[in-house]
Amino acid sequence: MKKLDISPKISFSLSSFISVIFVIYFAYKAFLAYVIYKELYGSGSVDVIVALRCAFAAAMIFLTFLFFQFMRIKDLKSQRTILKGTFIGWSSICITLIIVTPNFIYFIILTGLGSIISLLSSIGLIKEINEERNSLTEKEIYLLQKLANKK
Repeated sequence: MKKLDISPKISFSLSSFISVIFVIYFAYKAFLAYVIYKELYGSGSVDVIVALRCAFAAAMIFLTFLFFQFMRIKDLKSQRTILKGTFIGWSSICITLIIVTPNFIYFIILTGLGSIISLLSSIGLIKEINEERNSLTEKEIYLLQKLANKK
């Protein structure tokens, strides 16, 4: 059986895409709730539902930017740790959606897909970490060559 090697960048890109979809959804729902509340009550105040949906949209925007920053990390162990956290986050959201709102099938599929891709990417990094541990860096090769020339 061939192992699926999924790059962490693909996992972070997919997570960013899923976060953007959540941002669009919550921003749209917040806008609709604001317009309806303003039409019903006519006041300038903001309802709790509008504030919560805007807060969710802002949190997902923040997560999107974080996923883009995670792509820049070069350390494999740090990437694996972040991917484990991403897996836990997406799977907990997926399970919560299944329990609370099972009719949001598209969001359940998206979060489940993000969870699985993060898990596969994290598992694939184990092999790369072991290869990196067993190989020499450029500096170590240079120092060994320098040491060999002195003797």
